[in-house]
Amino acid sequence: MNNAPLQTLLLVDGSSYLYRAFHAMPDLRAVPGDPTSPPTGAIRGMINMLQSLRKDVPAAFAVCVFDAKGPTFRDELYPQYKAHRSPMPDDLRSQIEPIHEVVRLMGWKVLDVPGVEADDVIGTLAATAAAQGMQVIVSSGDKDLAQLVTERITIIDTMNGRKRDVEGVTTEFGVPPHLMRDYQALVGDTVDNVPGVPKVGPKTAAKWLNEFGSLDAIVANAANIKGAVGENLRNTLEWLPTGRKLVTIKTDCDLSNWLPDLPAMQSIAVGAMQTGALAIFYEKYGFKGLARALGAAATEATGSENVAGYAKRSADGSDPISVRALSKERDLFDDPEPSTTAAAPRVSSVTYDTILTWDAFDAWLAKLQAAELVALDTETTSLDEMRAHIVGISFSVTPGEAAYIPLAHSYPDAPPQLPLAEVLAKLRPWLEDASHPKLGQHVKYDRHVFANHGIEVQGYAHDTMLQSYVLEVTKPHGLASLAERHLGRTGISFEDLCGKGANQICFDQVDVAKAAEYSCEDSDMTLDVHHTLWPMLERDDKLRFIYELEIKSSEALYRVERNGVLIDAPILAAQSHDLGTRILQLEKEAHELAGQPFNLSSPKQIGEIFFTKLGLPVVKKTPTGAPSTDDEVLQKLAEDYPLPAKILEHRGLSKLKGTYTDKLAQLALPSTGRVHTHYAQAVAVTGRLSSNDPNLQNIPVRTPEGRRVREAFVAPPGSVIASADYSQIELRIMAHISGDAALLLAFHDGMDVHRATAAEIFNVERAQVSSEQRRYAKVINFGLIYGMSAYGLAKALGIDNTAAKNYIERYFDRYPGVKLYMENTRALAKAQGYVETVFGRRLYLPEINSPNGPRRSGAERAAINAPMQGTAADLIKLSMVKVQQVIDAQKLATKMIMQVHDELVFEVPEAEIDWVRHEVPKLMAGVAHLKVPLLAEVGVGPNWDKAH
Repeated sequence: MNNAPLQTLLLVDGSSYLYRAFHAMPDLRAVPGDPTSPPTGAIRGMINMLQSLRKDVPAAFAVCVFDAKGPTFRDELYPQYKAHRSPMPDDLRSQIEPIHEVVRLMGWKVLDVPGVEADDVIGTLAATAAAQGMQVIVSSGDKDLAQLVTERITIIDTMNGRKRDVEGVTTEFGVPPHLMRDYQALVGDTVDNVPGVPKVGPKTAAKWLNEFGSLDAIVANAANIKGAVGENLRNTLEWLPTGRKLVTIKTDCDLSNWLPDLPAMQSIAVGAMQTGALAIFYEKYGFKGLARALGAAATEATGSENVAGYAKRSADGSDPISVRALSKERDLFDDPEPSTTAAAPRVSSVTYDTILTWDAFDAWLAKLQAAELVALDTETTSLDEMRAHIVGISFSVTPGEAAYIPLAHSYPDAPPQLPLAEVLAKLRPWLEDASHPKLGQHVKYDRHVFANHGIEVQGYAHDTMLQSYVLEVTKPHGLASLAERHLGRTGISFEDLCGKGANQICFDQVDVAKAAEYSCEDSDMTLDVHHTLWPMLERDDKLRFIYELEIKSSEALYRVERNGVLIDAPILAAQSHDLGTRILQLEKEAHELAGQPFNLSSPKQIGEIFFTKLGLPVVKKTPTGAPSTDDEVLQKLAEDYPLPAKILEHRGLSKLKGTYTDKLAQLALPSTGRVHTHYAQAVAVTGRLSSNDPNLQNIPVRTPEGRRVREAFVAPPGSVIASADYSQIELRIMAHISGDAALLLAFHDGMDVHRATAAEIFNVERAQVSSEQRRYAKVINFGLIYGMSAYGLAKALGIDNTAAKNYIERYFDRYPGVKLYMENTRALAKAQGYVETVFGRRLYLPEINSPNGPRRSGAERAAINAPMQGTAADLIKLSMVKVQQVIDAQKLATKMIMQVHDELVFEVPEAEIDWVRHEVPKLMAGVAHLKVPLLAEVGVGPNWDKAH
């Protein structure tokens, strides 16, 4: 749509937008953390969505249409219309007027016409514009608007990228747009409480309309339609004309009081952003980042008020006709105050050099050697850090000044470039000198890229991605988001240069001049962002400690990723064969139980077998009203029926085979025979690491088949695998944080804490605790850490709610310190909006004061558990850093090859096994001194399974 003609009308279903914004965004407030200040989430979401839409769908005319207050003609036609709709939440209602105001200030025409719905106004404007030969784009997720679609009117759903043109509507619903009102009359609309023909669903409606051609023709042939559904149709004949009127969108509303110039439409031409008034609005509602970005955009426009084309720089790409999902827009939450610490001055213009001669290179190398800090960025051939090679390198030493060295651009007519090998040889002394501080954005990736060329970069002092992760964990940490959020700067995106999807080109095919601007901009913005974020960290001792831990962890993780883990491909092949045989056997057994063949991967066919043929009870339904066959339902049904159990086993084994036994060997690097996972460091809000390509943290361990996968993680001849694991780490952290005397005593005395808990809540001697009582206590111990309710505990133990409630009460009677900790933590989280780990990592809880009950409850549970999870994450990172430092200091050959949850995995030469057995547990236990002793245990074996 970026090439759309200027004579385009863009219509936004504002009522749909504001509900989506309200439910998708967290409980933002004008004063962050103050639940008494005005809610702003829907306002902020609305601004995000409209900014993105304006960028992605250029149009000369634009209107944002909202439902007006009061009844409409449909309520007079059918008093029960929308009778089941819940009233608008108060926190959304209070944001309606500010939303209307800001939409107008952004240059949009706003309409809310009494007596009709927003859909009717949209229909009227769309039909009027289309009749004049204009293209019309309607942005809405409402399927009812599909009836408006023509060759000139297209609907786009900005939340999922769906496009409903004539072909799209026909494919989605089975009928063309001009039959959609007949289709809706037959099917009905449960959301708006419009009855249809009982038992007539989408398939039957589409079948009838394709057979007879229209609703009128169906009515004329009603006597010939057989069966119960035909009887239902005949019983509904009197209602259908009314039903069709209710679902039909008007295209002839009288809008003369609001748009007197129709059909000329000049009054809905896109207007200029009213930057002065917008700045005041943004400040009023606490949108400081938007206010700064607005000021920067206005400056670039040389003072002009017309900055309607202001576009955001984003870390992610988007389809030309779609708008990024709101969940990806959450980088625009209330921004932290700008740093009050002196920072490098901002510049209004930039100087970017392209280095094509040795003289220019030597001049810049002298700058690098003299600089106190250098921002460094690589442009490469791949996002896979183990396979990527350098195309170019950029540097920045002063805000607004940067240089790019193109080294491997290979398109026709590319300018002569300095030789890659010679440039790297001249840069190597500086790159490998730790006394020259360096800065990057996601430096672990750049370390790998240089290592692919034989260079081990030293001296990475800062990483802006990690600075953001420590300061503002709930926001995106991509450079584009950081630059816009903190600097009000936007720039070139990767997709602008290389395109998307199948047509995306490699960076070595990008024009050197464009590549230079892009790469220099990245280095320049990285330096600029650092000057903003670092002072915030520097003045907070606890956050600075966490940041320094993340920097050191990045270095250790680079080593772990680089080492990789050796994979035994023949073992995996044998496991795949065994799994395939068992999967086929399960299919045969399932077919026998069902009495017929069916696709075990098809929820639809499973549903037909379960609920139509076998009459199994419906446990729950999908959002569309169909009986659900998800894993939770299967697990419930498997308690009483054999077929669901077979399907569950089939699903588990199929996933294991497809994800691991078939794939792991393919993911191994051919040159090493090793799998080199990527550890995402700035993802989980608790500080835990995320493993991907492949995900080594999700290998199932509760089934024999899952555990067998670990047999394929092996050591080379002369070495073994060692696994070092913290014991009951989160329970120990709970004892430390809560200070509960009974828990502290249990750990100090080396008791079995689950047996000790069972003895307390069942009021028996520890020696008399049964295995079943210990199992109950274990579920309670871990469940309460995660904020489990009585209902959740009852479900987990298979007991009634009253018994579960009694167990919890007894637990808190015996461990009052735990109860007090939970109560105090909830209160603290509500007051300040975050909780902290033992070491000071902040774990933000945007929903802790949400008016939405389930969201607020979820945040309260997270507030209790996050300090445990987060402290455990901090401890394993401290251990990883410490162990690697000692390995390096003692020049040992032992390699750290994986970090999985609370476990470190090593590849150990046989001569160093004793050192690992004795020293690694001491190192892990000694990284912190809590109120209870930390305990780490080491296992050794020929493979990961035997070692764990």
